[in-house]
Amino acid sequence: MTTLQLGLMYGGATIAALFSGIPIAFALGGVATIFMALFMPAASLDTIAQNVYEELASITLLTIPLFILKGAAIGKSRAGKDLYDALHTWLGRVPGGLGVAVVLACGLFAAMAGSSPATCSAIGSSGIPEMRRRGYSPGFAAGLVAAGGTLGILLPPSIVLILYAVASEQSLGRLFLAGLGPGVLLVILFALFAVFQWRREYARAAKGAVGEAAHHPILADEHFTMRERLTSLPRVLPFLVLLTGVMVALYGGIATPSETAGLGAVMAMILVAVVYRTVRLSDIKPIFQGTLGESGMLLMIIGMSLLYSYVMSYLHISQSAAEAIVALHLSKWMLLTAILLLVVCLGFFLPPVSIILMTAPIILPPLRAAGFDLIWFGVVMAIVMEMGLIHPPVGLNIFVINRIAPDIGLGPIIRGTIPFVLLMAIGVVILSFLPGIAMWLPDAVYNK
Repeated sequence: MTTLQLGLMYGGATIAALFSGIPIAFALGGVATIFMALFMPAASLDTIAQNVYEELASITLLTIPLFILKGAAIGKSRAGKDLYDALHTWLGRVPGGLGVAVVLACGLFAAMAGSSPATCSAIGSSGIPEMRRRGYSPGFAAGLVAAGGTLGILLPPSIVLILYAVASEQSLGRLFLAGLGPGVLLVILFALFAVFQWRREYARAAKGAVGEAAHHPILADEHFTMRERLTSLPRVLPFLVLLTGVMVALYGGIATPSETAGLGAVMAMILVAVVYRTVRLSDIKPIFQGTLGESGMLLMIIGMSLLYSYVMSYLHISQSAAEAIVALHLSKWMLLTAILLLVVCLGFFLPPVSIILMTAPIILPPLRAAGFDLIWFGVVMAIVMEMGLIHPPVGLNIFVINRIAPDIGLGPIIRGTIPFVLLMAIGVVILSFLPGIAMWLPDAVYNK
């Protein structure tokens, strides 16, 4: 049997398993095990547990449950609401300041929690009702929070970047630094669109401002006193200090990523206990339950995905696919475009974790041969996978928003996210022309 036929069978079996409804981890692990039994030495089946264990026994992967614990501690407290309220009071005089506050709150919370769903839930539960109460359209409010939540897989500590570092054998510290510039770029693009959309909705309300329409809440002029602004800060500042401390420890070379993750988790637990009095077992239990559930799910997917990639490599499927891509002699940018379109298509059906671990053996060698910096590509790939979080049919953030605001409906939420998908595509184009946005900080810190 030729490698092409083997590869088509492997891909077809994977698609069939994924569409059958089997959980992703078991679908990938099952396909890999079947092909090991059929096309690899019989003794290879005896090494499945060993292979999975060796793949998971990585000091880099140790950071995942620790960062998840840190995010769970912050995400299950009122830190998200307090952060949003503080930004709202300080940005109240800015045109569209409420939307800008939502974007900045999402960015800061994502940097503290490192989780896209947690960011959507924490900021959306307070931000969406407040935006709707003040006259913003439901679809725009939902789309803004869903898009802001995607920053959780780009801004450090990003689980997606951790896995990309493992799959591509790149420096995690450089990847984290490279994600900061593009993360700020997306925050700016989202904030500018929030102002633009606010002006549109304000003008629409003002145009019809007669009778009862004259009382449209978006037309209200809101002011906050300096005392109100200052009293909003005490509960937020400790978490911002934690965020700053973690970044200084990581990027200043004071601690390794795993040490930083452990320190951040412990400090987050302490801060939540001190600030929000979560000291009873009933308060702490959900934090550890959430951490164990999410960590177990992710590590199962990682282990099975790496076993899947190992089988693909042993059968020379990934090497042959990479050689076939190189043999097409595509121009550098055509190659990048084709690969990113592939990632977009995979995002219709798969979460970012699986996309990275399944495609890395195939797409990274041609990109390296074409002269692309794999650190830069990791950031670009993360942005493209962000799109998958807010477009159907998977669109994890869409369903998170639908859960916390069930009266809006999936249709308006999806329509509200479309402009942000386009903004992310614009961000990818900007990074292609100006790669220094991503690379200047890691190059400066690591003295390349």
